[in-house]
Amino acid sequence: MSGQPDELVSFYGNSLKLAKCSLAVSKAYKTAAAPGATLWDLYPELLDPGARSMIEAVLAGGLPRNIAISGSLGKSRSLLVFCTERGIGVIEARDASASSEALTGEADRALLLHQARHDVLTGLANRRQFTSDLETSFPVPKGQKLALMQLDLDDFKPVNDTLGHGAGDAVLKMTAERIQAVLRDGETAYRLAGDEFAVIQRGREPAEAEDLAGSLVRAFKEPFTIDGIDVFVGASVGIAIAPADGNDGEQLMKAADIALYAAKNDGRGRARTFNRSMMIMLEQRETLRRSLRVALKERQFFIEYQPLVELSEGIVGFEALLRWRHPYAGVVPPSVFIPMAEADGLMGDIGAWVLEQACREASTWPSHFIVAVNLSPAEFLRRGFTDRISGILDAVEFPAERLEIEITETVLLERTTKNLDILHTLEVLGVRIALDDFGTRYSSLSYLQNFPFDTIKIDRHFIKDVETNPRSQTIVRFIIGLARGLGMRITAEGVETAGQATWLRREQCDRLQGHLLGAPMSSDAIGDFLRQGSFATGWVG
Repeated sequence: MSGQPDELVSFYGNSLKLAKCSLAVSKAYKTAAAPGATLWDLYPELLDPGARSMIEAVLAGGLPRNIAISGSLGKSRSLLVFCTERGIGVIEARDASASSEALTGEADRALLLHQARHDVLTGLANRRQFTSDLETSFPVPKGQKLALMQLDLDDFKPVNDTLGHGAGDAVLKMTAERIQAVLRDGETAYRLAGDEFAVIQRGREPAEAEDLAGSLVRAFKEPFTIDGIDVFVGASVGIAIAPADGNDGEQLMKAADIALYAAKNDGRGRARTFNRSMMIMLEQRETLRRSLRVALKERQFFIEYQPLVELSEGIVGFEALLRWRHPYAGVVPPSVFIPMAEADGLMGDIGAWVLEQACREASTWPSHFIVAVNLSPAEFLRRGFTDRISGILDAVEFPAERLEIEITETVLLERTTKNLDILHTLEVLGVRIALDDFGTRYSSLSYLQNFPFDTIKIDRHFIKDVETNPRSQTIVRFIIGLARGLGMRITAEGVETAGQATWLRREQCDRLQGHLLGAPMSSDAIGDFLRQGSFATGWVG
């Protein structure tokens, strides 16, 4: 949409300061030559509340608007106001009746331009516009800075899975509004895809980029209300600054992606600024990822077992905990390698090995002991899962009732109806089923209603301060009461102190697990542990 010398065309930045205009506008409005001239200086009629609201709608990423205004001599004028990369543009027609056809054509062109460059759902500039803006920002002028922020929503998928895609769309629209609400002049927001957003900040110092990223994270601390339901969706932000972190758009994008990965890996709901050490850590993770493909074949995995203590009986079994001993990196934490294995499609084979190995080793324990095995969502979703469980139990000749499968709600969020059918099949086989990390998601109660779990495991997050925190005490009492009312056993994870154990015993928690009662140990150490007796056994008795 070009501005010819005889056309009344003007463009305004995000602060609505005049950025450029055609010669015809300069001649028609003396105020256009004034330093710092704004849209309101050229068209004070737009300060009328009705007209101003339309301007604000266009600024928020809305469609082009035709706004009729009257001149000093009563002549009507029509303004076509449309969104641009930096703010808005205005095309003025002095004689509306004579120019209606031309103006309609301009409106159609503006609408097509807007649709090509903006996201339909949120009204934000889209990936195409983002790519164009980022490319044209380089090279960054000497002495200036350009900040790129990559923003991903945390826990957005469960919203779609539990409340439907309509609710997800509502959250995305409100996300765009929250992002826009904290932006200032020189800052532009984009929706790249799904729940991925970006912000470009021009002409500010790195500290100001971190301040903006912090404001973006804080903007998501309050819940989204969807049909009367409060939904908590956080935001993680990765920051990269040009030219230090990249001399072109591709380099800067990579740096911001790495910083975003670091923010998520550090616990999500936070912002991280790119530094070179992040690149080194990412390279190390990629090395581990490649090593993971041969770890099972070369028998680098092993299992440790942590005691499960029934308050009324003492030790009743052990939970199997997968470990990886890398030949050079040493023992790699499960929190590091399990997400890699899931992402690379390896967890199915690894999980089958863990299940068979745990059942074989548990077959040497006292006959009333159970073995609890954690189940990855990736394993659960593999075709023929229940047949593999049955086949392993038959091959090892291990009684189904001595196996307890632990799942998290993440498993159930994938394909609810089919997943519940799988759980019912396991129940028919005689396998016990525990709901792990209870209370860390939205939908626990609906799943408890649909499926009778044998055990509910209270997440260690609620146990760590249960002696002193009244809120944690209330939550734990509620979970224990809920489980008892539904006829389910309750296990508390992460029991580290005698005070925690005493409190839980007083509240009639069924089973405890944690370092107080026994640290994870090798299969070979279990015999000595049982023969020597344990603090757990003595304490329970």
